[in-house]
Amino acid sequence: MTITTRTAAPSPAPPSHPRAAAIARSVAALGAGGLFYLSFPPRSLWILAPIGFAVLTLVLRGRRVRAGFGYGFLAGVGLFVPLLPWVGAYVGPVPWLALAAAQALAVGLFGALAVLVARLPLAPLWVACAWVATEAIRARVPFGGFPWGRLAFGQADGPLLALARIGGAPGLSFAVALSGAAVAGLLTSLARRRFRRGLLFGACALTPVAAAVALPDTGSTPRQNATVAVVQGNVPRLGLDFNAQRRAVLDNHVAQTEKLAADVAAGASPQPEMVIWPENASDIDPLRNRDAAAAIDRAARSIGVPILVGAVLVNDDGTTRNTSIVWDPRTGPGQSHDKRQLVPFGEYLPMRSAVTALVPSADEAGHFVAGDGDGTVTLNGFPLSVATCYEVAFDDLVAESIRAGTSLITVPTNNATFGDTDMTYQQLAMSRVRAVEHDRSVAVAATSGVSAIITPDGTIQSQTEIFTADALVERVPLRENITPATRAGAAPELAASITGVAAAFGAARLRRRRAERPDQAIY
Repeated sequence: MTITTRTAAPSPAPPSHPRAAAIARSVAALGAGGLFYLSFPPRSLWILAPIGFAVLTLVLRGRRVRAGFGYGFLAGVGLFVPLLPWVGAYVGPVPWLALAAAQALAVGLFGALAVLVARLPLAPLWVACAWVATEAIRARVPFGGFPWGRLAFGQADGPLLALARIGGAPGLSFAVALSGAAVAGLLTSLARRRFRRGLLFGACALTPVAAAVALPDTGSTPRQNATVAVVQGNVPRLGLDFNAQRRAVLDNHVAQTEKLAADVAAGASPQPEMVIWPENASDIDPLRNRDAAAAIDRAARSIGVPILVGAVLVNDDGTTRNTSIVWDPRTGPGQSHDKRQLVPFGEYLPMRSAVTALVPSADEAGHFVAGDGDGTVTLNGFPLSVATCYEVAFDDLVAESIRAGTSLITVPTNNATFGDTDMTYQQLAMSRVRAVEHDRSVAVAATSGVSAIITPDGTIQSQTEIFTADALVERVPLRENITPATRAGAAPELAASITGVAAAFGAARLRRRRAERPDQAIY
């Protein structure tokens, strides 16, 4: 009898200097997050987002799940720490860094999922779905979510923007992630001389761009046009204490509206059919304060058309509402929209009794209560969507109001508290994405800037400077069509999220069935 012996395959030699390699990967992960950050306004280097995604994907290649979480977290730190300093502009670095760390955890979760799905066929597709899933989680939890820093919001100046009409903000993020993951696959395939596979990855990387370029202009012919005025009254000084000068802020907006009325009377400006004031234009409740109501009446009569007035209203129980009121020059206050998505730890304090017991100073947060409407008002016969400040970051709120039959999006906002930071430019980019997503003109009215009027293709028709008093008057198209993104709502995001998570679970089960070597990754 012949006995055959099998020689075990030699195990791969351990990498030299593993600590140095881990440090290099950590630096690369941080750098990937930094590239994400640079894609956002005011830098708007949109091309760096897919490049950063490719770098992060390469860092994650062949890693263990725990390491994937760690490298993903570092990428999140590289993104959110420089993106969010405005959070602590006047309250110190602790809220800023805490929020950045919390958001980075979601990117860490992406890293863990990406490590799992990277070994499956069609890996870039599953990786992109995993990214959409983690953005979806960030946009909803905790405390209603925080959608800031979604890859979509860095693409307002890029060629992929047109895809927002089809897939909304989640679809735009998906396109960026798919391109970046495919670029990583291309580079790895070329390094391994797998040229045929490299061609497939290259085609995959270019597919979103080709789709955006080839996408026909599906915007409807406007039923009518309207002349819209946006008034930016400015604030008397920066910082949280500007609210102590509430009457001055109101007077600024009255004065700027009266100045616009004088320009109209002199023929220097066209007569607007509607006027938009920003959030907090009247922090004095005009329904309870006769002087404030008289000042707004005077402004409305001077311009001769209704004004959408951002005001703070006081309820009988001492709570407040962040409200936009339709103020008619003849009949006074009418329809209103109460802000539905409030800012946690700012406009209200979650778990107030427990939090203040630990941090007494937290009780300085507001006592606002959320509204429950559909985000629509009618101003001088024109149906409008109202996305008050923070609300413009949330997909479902804007889509709901558009489906209710509005033809123009308004974004009354107050960014004065955040000083001369990037926050207002980041928010403006969100409004540009919403314009394309829903094929609507957008009027952004800010207390201190940047105010802007945006066309349905995302182009800024005109804008103000920050911390100046000004008014914009533009003729804009009013459209009534419903885009595929508006019609589908959250369905594409949900489908991509379920797909990404299911692929990760499937890959995890596959891992348990067979021992895989790190160099067996698809890319």
